[in-house]
Amino acid sequence: MKDAETISARLLSGDRLALSRMISWAEDGDDRFPASLSRIYSKVGRGWRTGITGPPGAGKSTLVNELARVFRQGERTVGILAVDPSSPFTGGALLGDRIRMEERTKDPGVYIRSMASRESHGGIARATVDACDVMDAFGFDELLIETVGVGQAEYDVVTAADTVLVVLCPGAGDGIQAMKAGLLEVADVLVVNKKDRDGADRLLVDLEEAVHTREVRTDQWEVPVLPTNAVAGEGVEAVIDAVHRHRAHLEAGLLESVRRRRRVDQVKRVVGERLEDELWGGRRLGDRVEEGLDRASTPYDVAEEVLASILGGNLGAPAGDSRSEAARR
Repeated sequence: MKDAETISARLLSGDRLALSRMISWAEDGDDRFPASLSRIYSKVGRGWRTGITGPPGAGKSTLVNELARVFRQGERTVGILAVDPSSPFTGGALLGDRIRMEERTKDPGVYIRSMASRESHGGIARATVDACDVMDAFGFDELLIETVGVGQAEYDVVTAADTVLVVLCPGAGDGIQAMKAGLLEVADVLVVNKKDRDGADRLLVDLEEAVHTREVRTDQWEVPVLPTNAVAGEGVEAVIDAVHRHRAHLEAGLLESVRRRRRVDQVKRVVGERLEDELWGGRRLGDRVEEGLDRASTPYDVAEEVLASILGGNLGAPAGDSRSEAARR
């Protein structure tokens, strides 16, 4: 594909318009994206991916803005991917995070991309990993991934990040609620933002106790609990130091396996999407389900019948003969 070849070459030469175009291809599921990615994939893996997740209102966007500021003081280039809620009218991102990071948009060493969560039920949009790969190949040193903040599905961020920051704040749920949501299980660094508010000290203690009483992590990383006041820029350097320490911890022998698991998850996602398109894109499987339900079968009976058809390679058979020979036995 000539378009893919041209865009890839332009991206590797530092063209930001090509960067934006390729991310749009990833987001839209454009057929040109896989060909483009194959041309730049040898450059993927140099940037460090930090996921910033947590409940709405915890101050994630403000913290991301401050992290970018401190990284730039250290002359690190920064790519920011903000997964925003979708517009109910256009399906596009609402761009709230880009508005809050207006100061960073003037910095040539920072690139900010808002991505709509669309039909995704988790905090990560369908193409987040793809978009990170593109920004990585472009050459950004630090990749910051901010999730939309939807509660229990926030753990999806681990499929895209090397280091996961979980941001909480007083009044937005205590440590017990965080454990219920599964957030502590994915955290590499816990951040208590808005430390000047009442209840911050109590939340810090609760989280520290929760970290020490839960089952020991298999990677032997001790999760730090850090107070910040992102609006005032307080505590941000300590968070970055924790990210650097976690990076050193992984690079001591775990990074390859961590990133390999992420790629396995990516392959599963791509296969799942392709299968869903193939199976449900037309009407034959949908018709088969409706015919099964018309026979007064339970949904489980129909599901077994459909699975038998798929596994037996018998999707084209009439509805009454949809069970494979193996299923009959």
